[in-house]
Amino acid sequence: MRVFRMLVPLAALALGALPSEAQVGHPPQRSPYRDLTFRQEFSLFSGYYSGAKGRARVAPASGPMVGLRYEVRIGGPAEFTVRLARVWSERLVRDPNLAPEARDLGIRAWPLYVGDAGITLNLTGQKSYWGLVPVVHGGVGLATDFGKAGDPGGFKFGTPFAISFGGGVRWVPGGQFQLRADLADFFYQLEYPDAYFTPVADVAPILSGTAAKGEWKHNLALTVGASYLFFR
Repeated sequence: MRVFRMLVPLAALALGALPSEAQVGHPPQRSPYRDLTFRQEFSLFSGYYSGAKGRARVAPASGPMVGLRYEVRIGGPAEFTVRLARVWSERLVRDPNLAPEARDLGIRAWPLYVGDAGITLNLTGQKSYWGLVPVVHGGVGLATDFGKAGDPGGFKFGTPFAISFGGGVRWVPGGQFQLRADLADFFYQLEYPDAYFTPVADVAPILSGTAAKGEWKHNLALTVGASYLFFR
């Protein structure tokens, strides 16, 4: 474990130094490295959001995802990033007051919106390698269904705080356009109403009375997008 902790910062330093050192011995016109000359980018992306249903299986689940992304370089390999996206999600509606065999009332469309702001790091610094730029990202944000009502069991998804992290790769062939692919994880908490833990007329509740009323869940999003680059 100590060796691993020592290797992580060393690897980060090596990645930061790689672009300048690796060009030694290459004529400029034949170097695999190219400067990233634009400071801002605006992206449209789409993909698939894998939502966690939680222990009670009632949270907004998986669905197609579309969104917008804006990035601006703030120094070195770091860029400030803002993302907003809509998920065409759906969820199971359950009534805890009914018998177990009758309490599942069906699947309903349940649009979900996620957004975050954070820092993206280009692992090759301010250069691309054969047009490719691997990136890592971390940030904070929100997920919300804008208070959508209509649940007989009293479950509310609401607007939980989210921690986001992930990575991806950008393909910058030259000019003012690029393609990118990203994998993100939105980590937020689900909370269940008291009715999910309360037995009714000797009928077992949806969740055990000893279970926690909240749980943190990972929600993965895999997206691809196209970007317009501007402002040198």
